[in-house]
Amino acid sequence: MDCTFCRLIEEDSARWVAYETEACAFLPLDPLAPGHALVVPTQHYADVFDTPRDVLAATVALVQRVSGAMRAALDASGVNILSASGPASEQSVPHLHFHVVPRWADDGISTWPAGRSAHQVAGDPGTRLAEYLAGGQHHGR
Repeated sequence: MDCTFCRLIEEDSARWVAYETEACAFLPLDPLAPGHALVVPTQHYADVFDTPRDVLAATVALVQRVSGAMRAALDASGVNILSASGPASEQSVPHLHFHVVPRWADDGISTWPAGRSAHQVAGDPGTRLAEYLAGGQHHGR
């Protein structure tokens, strides 16, 4: 397997912020802000669709703990939590990951999309989603 994050975990070569059984957090090589961290499952799962619910829950719990540490240790007034899943999402590494970016007032960055999707969906997307979810259909484990 040629996964950058799996290799970092296997070689223990990341700059670790936290390391737990199901998930770990480390600093990226090119941070968006001081303290920017990546939180990933310790086992390989390509994206949110591929990740078992218990592993996803443990990973998001670590995202929450890292976010709290950013507020307490770095005096961040907020965080951006960014993730992409699947080919059309601009996912850069095919291993589920969450960027946790500490934010401060007037820090000079923006992480919110600047435009709107040009894609059209037949019918009302909210109704389609609600009907699918009410029918007991679930993607994932």
